[in-house]
Amino acid sequence: MPRVSPWTVLAAAAAVMWLPAGCDIIEYHPYDTRFDGERDINRRHIEQIEAACAGKDTIRFAVISDTQRWYDETRAAVAAINNRDSVDFVIHCGDQADFGLTREFEWMRDELNRLRAPYVCLIGNHDCLGTGSDVFRAMYGKPDFSFNAGAYHFVCLNTNAFEYDYSVPVPDFSFLRADREATPATTARTVVAMHAQPFSDQFNNNVADVFQAELHKYPGLSFCVSGHDHHTQVRDLFGDGINYYQVGSANGREYLLFTLTPNDIRYEVARF
Repeated sequence: MPRVSPWTVLAAAAAVMWLPAGCDIIEYHPYDTRFDGERDINRRHIEQIEAACAGKDTIRFAVISDTQRWYDETRAAVAAINNRDSVDFVIHCGDQADFGLTREFEWMRDELNRLRAPYVCLIGNHDCLGTGSDVFRAMYGKPDFSFNAGAYHFVCLNTNAFEYDYSVPVPDFSFLRADREATPATTARTVVAMHAQPFSDQFNNNVADVFQAELHKYPGLSFCVSGHDHHTQVRDLFGDGINYYQVGSANGREYLLFTLTPNDIRYEVARF
């Protein structure tokens, strides 16, 4: 075998490094936060929700969660929701990713973009792994946010305290106070969405009672929705008349469908 000069090897390596990016030969690290496609999705979709629901006193929305790994099932859930009439928007309660990989967020975003209705995404504990929280912020926005749909105020929270080792305020009471002060005077009901509900392994249960007391300060607090535990159930966690509706994972092939009116709250466990 002829001897290969080390200079030849170096020249070949340099040539590969300088190949155009469009050749897709070089793969970024799985936790590299660079990604293609849409960014700041929640803000843009909230604008659509608020515009479409302005002046409405009856709204219908779907809740899904924990779609990680289950791409076929997520596509089936999206198709099932699309077959419904008059779904104003969809709330995803977190855990799009399993390992916080950038590609996982891209793949799941592309599945959710098949929805006919605008959607918003919360951050889940698996979404926080690696550089996942940075990707979430770039792709969706801040992990604590709110919006108005007609006469109803929706508060969406990061409750994954364990993933932050209690190094930052989770849940963020400063956000809750500021958001409550900015809630429209016309609000008839408030709905709170989160990934991990109080008394779960992710929640900072040292402040669970304080958290619930803060939620009660919102006008017309009606109920909370969450994911995380991968099965559907309804519980009055604090015995105060406020139900926590937990939606199962995509693997369970279920989602929740809510209809809100000034005098009624109806929900359905929809199977697909």
